[in-house]
Amino acid sequence: MYQDKTLNCKECGRDFTFSASEQEFYAEKGFENEPARCPECRASRKAARRGGRGFGRERQMYEAVCAECGQTAEVPFKPTNDRPVYCKECYSKRNSY
Repeated sequence: MYQDKTLNCKECGRDFTFSASEQEFYAEKGFENEPARCPECRASRKAARRGGRGFGRERQMYEAVCAECGQTAEVPFKPTNDRPVYCKECYSKRNSY
């Protein structure tokens, strides 16, 4: 049903292949637009977003003690004494109900 397409990246200007399997995936997810950027530029933008509002900075992490299991945890916010902090595992358990 789908065939590979050659698209042009609006970021770097290189041609890239929008494969038949990618097109099928986009259709299954209900995406209406084809990708405007090549996989490398998409990955670069995604990494920049994760790294601190697009500036490539590392997110500052804070150490805390998990209120449930007592293990040391790193969290991306400065803990205060007015709210409990959970490690990743305990947080996941609490929010899976």
